[in-house]
Amino acid sequence: MNALPSQPSPAAHAEAALWAARLDGGTLEAADRVALDTWLAASPAHRALLSSYCQFSADLELQLPALVGAGRINLPPPAVPRRSWSFKLLTTCTLAAAAVAIALTVHFTRSAALPETFATAVAQRQSITLADGTRVELNARTSLQIALGRTERRVRLASGEAFFQVTKDPSRPFIVETPAGAVRVTGTTFNVLAESPSALDVTVVEGSVQVHPAASASAPPASSLPPPASYSLAAGDHLSARATSGVTVKKLSAAALANTLAWRRGTVVFDDVPLAEALARFAHYHGRDITASSGAARLHISSRFSLDDLEGFFVSLGEMELVPVKITRDPASGSYHISLRTEK
Repeated sequence: MNALPSQPSPAAHAEAALWAARLDGGTLEAADRVALDTWLAASPAHRALLSSYCQFSADLELQLPALVGAGRINLPPPAVPRRSWSFKLLTTCTLAAAAVAIALTVHFTRSAALPETFATAVAQRQSITLADGTRVELNARTSLQIALGRTERRVRLASGEAFFQVTKDPSRPFIVETPAGAVRVTGTTFNVLAESPSALDVTVVEGSVQVHPAASASAPPASSLPPPASYSLAAGDHLSARATSGVTVKKLSAAALANTLAWRRGTVVFDDVPLAEALARFAHYHGRDITASSGAARLHISSRFSLDDLEGFFVSLGEMELVPVKITRDPASGSYHISLRTEK
């Protein structure tokens, strides 16, 4: 049986920092390349660590003067270099030493479960790899706070949408908290959408998860029976929790699952959905004010659009024969209003 991956050790962080600095310093010799390939193959987390520290090394070279000036890094006194040492090599060694020192600080900070915060702006997506090897993709206008502790891994999804590929670790459950409920796993692949405090959508791609909807999002006011405390979801399941309609769980077809996750490729697919819902999706993604008349809001559309192309979405909408609408844009505010062509 293969050993379960654990949180990278301080030595792994230090080695990743050194390799990043050496790669930044120039081309590796053949023997060094073999050593690097061997190190990368030793653990799935090593490649993610190296990628992180390559970016870190590039950032550090720009920020080194400010860090020294602030007293956060102490560099050795300058010395006359031997003729065989190039300035680039000296710089690389300095960066490597600084990177190792900060790498160890980062490791122990994460071990103490101090949170890291990630956020995306309008019309922006981002992919991050956590210290445990977990990969997270953030949709636009998404805010995450992550704390990887010794006994659990906890993510606070304040708002937005995120796709998780969680590294298996039964000793440290992975918990995603949202205002409308929480999702608990040990290792699996799933998507969480939480665009409002009273709404939660969870879609499972692989493995299984436990969803604990908040009381405000688990049962409609008129419900006479208390809802279950948690729901078990398997691959292909989709849970929707709303304060107005309670919790529904359904099995998605392969096509429906692909449509739900289409945002990861920068697209959105609407399959006979109310126009109001489609407009709300684009309004949230682009941070725009988009309204519709009551008649236009009730229309249904079925099509695929580019999430990034707001103008293209409106052009396509206006050209649809089965959706007789007109689009009015306010140049001053940048807002849009959709109405039926028959409306004045």
